[in-house]
Amino acid sequence: MSEYMQLSLALCRIGIYTCFRALCCKGPPPPRPEYDVVCIGLTGAGKSSLLSRLCSESSDDIGPTTGADNIKKYWCRYYQGSQGVIFVLDSASSNEDLEVARNELHSALQHPQLCTLPFLILANHQDNRAARTPNQIKKYFELEPLARGKRWILEGSSTDNLVAVKESFAQFINLLEDKDTEPARI
Repeated sequence: MSEYMQLSLALCRIGIYTCFRALCCKGPPPPRPEYDVVCIGLTGAGKSSLLSRLCSESSDDIGPTTGADNIKKYWCRYYQGSQGVIFVLDSASSNEDLEVARNELHSALQHPQLCTLPFLILANHQDNRAARTPNQIKKYFELEPLARGKRWILEGSSTDNLVAVKESFAQFINLLEDKDTEPARI
């Protein structure tokens, strides 16, 4: 059975248990853990589209949320209280934009408020022919030496393959919960 099917089955069991408990035991279901996670990335990386699709919303109506590049200097104001970081990059972007994304990721990985937090790095737009693979991103971004000892995951993503994105988020939740995770995985 695939991990996705196991996750779906586990979620189904939780849903049935919650309904049973609410109907029969007259008690509220146990609280689900919540995490404060910051999602950052350059304009056009696909942050809004990915998150809306994960929430089962249509991404057709999402206009470009341009201006994110203009507020990069204010990102650190959102870091306080975060328990994890999702960094979305456009894996099909130009070399210049990829270099800017690389510098921003390096800054985030070294930021005092984020350096101990788990990272989910999504190499988005994998459905584009020009997309670089996660291994190419890992090498270009020099993640091995920079993120050594940190908890991070690098995965390819696309709004067309939400199963893979959900699996990435399940791995990220394991990092957040600190469940038998390895320091770095791709």
